[in-house]
Amino acid sequence: MQDQPEPLTATTVGISPATPPSGPGCVECESSGGWWFHLRRCAACGHVGCCDSSPGQHATAHATGEGHPVVQSFEPGEDWFWDYPADQFHPHGPELAPPHSRPSDQPAPGPEGRVPEDWKRRLH
Repeated sequence: MQDQPEPLTATTVGISPATPPSGPGCVECESSGGWWFHLRRCAACGHVGCCDSSPGQHATAHATGEGHPVVQSFEPGEDWFWDYPADQFHPHGPELAPPHSRPSDQPAPGPEGRVPEDWKRRLH
């Protein structure tokens, strides 16, 4: 039987429920003119970065560089968390400050107008 992960709560180290997200897209991709596949939100500081399938992999780079251990999906309809140090998926956790996802009219991959035609080939 596989051990169940400790539940994520508002008191879990590295989670700050009142901190809003940094914006509707990946901070680094927005500043460099890049694109992303899916988005992840840092549960400590609200930094929005792109997922590990994206070319930039900015969410993991942020978590590693800043020592912020937990991210939440920033995709519409998803509320799961990932704990980097524990390498652990959590289907639910504390409710973070809104908004809870990228705008639903923003495509994935995104942002609109910057995704190359051969984007599937460029995923990790």
